[in-house]
Order: sequence, then structure tokens, then C-alpha cells
Amino acid sequence: MSFVATVKRELLLACRRPAEIINPLFFFVMVVAMFPLGVSPKAELLSVIAPGVIWVAALLAVLLSVEGLFRADHESGALEQLLVAPTNLYLPALAKILAHWLLTGLPLVLVGPLLGYMLHLPVSASSTLLLALLLGTPTLTAIGAIGVSLTVGLRSGGILLALLVLPLYVPVLVFGAGVVSYAANGLPVMGLLAILAALLLASLTLAPAAVAAGLRISSGG
Repeated sequence: MSFVATVKRELLLACRRPAEIINPLFFFVMVVAMFPLGVSPKAELLSVIAPGVIWVAALLAVLLSVEGLFRADHESGALEQLLVAPTNLYLPALAKILAHWLLTGLPLVLVGPLLGYMLHLPVSASSTLLLALLLGTPTLTAIGAIGVSLTVGLRSGGILLALLVLPLYVPVLVFGAGVVSYAANGLPVMGLLAILAALLLASLTLAPAAVAAGLRISSGG
């Protein structure tokens, strides 16, 4: 019940700060929309680079949003209360990751195929893009949460957060963009999707424990 209560609490608090939900989605759309202006409007070129463009934009949008994952709790003192409570932090950390993805990652997943269409991605690859983002963005959020737990007490931890998590984002980026490219070229994609699913299961299993340890380390406890 504490897991469900934590998820509901995070969703309710986020509704009071709509900018934190809108900003990552707006960033995602704007980055993708600017590529045809800065590269070329040719459909042949855009269809080739579309998987990489969409995935890089999604990665950066998640990184932008995840920085505030524990900020409100840290500023209000709720995080310190949670750390000294005689409870395991695994489920609360997992609940915060899930709630954060529902608010910021899921909109990216839903908008992704529309942006793919804008970049002339073949319609046959749209469902693969949707599924790949559905598997990959929670992994990005979980990995980012680990970095945030280690930098939550720092005033300007954004650069350090990027240095910590961007190398860990590379496998998700490679397999996520790769599976969409495979789908666009009519190649089998189940193998790469299975790898993305394995990364998701591993991250959701291990990240909450790492987040709990990171929060204790960053708080000096």
C-alpha cells in the first residue's frame, strides 16, 4: 500500500507543478523539429537520421526532467525524514521512479511516433519506435535516478549528473535507435527489442537499491 500511496502522492504533487511535466515534452518536440531546419528538409536524409534524432532528443529530455526527481523532497525536508524512518527505501524509490516516468516519460513515448512521421520515418517503423521508447525511456529514468541520488545535495549538480549518467545511457541509445533503423529497413527487430526489455528489467530491479544507497551517501548517512 505504501508503494501505491507514494505513486499517488507524486502524481498529485506534480499536478501542482505543471511546468515540470510540460518542459521536457516541449524540449523534446523543439529539438526534433529543429533538425530539418539545421540539416536538410530532404525526406531521404531525414528518414535515415530520424531514429537517432528522436532517441537523442528523448535521452536529453529525460536527463532534463530527472534532475528534479528528489529536489522538492530535499528542499522541504521530506527526504531527510524518509532517510531516518525505519523502513526500507527500495519501494519508495521504485514508486518515485515509476511516477516520474508516468509524468515525463510516457508523454515522450506517445509523441514519438508523430515526430517520426514528421521526419518521414516509414509508417511501418512507427509501432517499433513506440515500443522501443516504451521500453527504453523507463530505463533512462531509472538510470538517471541513480545519478540524481548522488547529486541531490549539490547546488549545481547538473553537469556532474550528466557526466555520471550519459555513459550509462549509451547502450539504451544504441539499441533503441538501432531497432528503429532495423524496422525502417525491413529487418527483424525482436532481438534488439529483447535486449531493451532486459535492460528495463535490470534497471527497475537494481536501480531502486542503488538510489537508496546513493541518497544515504549524499546525505552523509
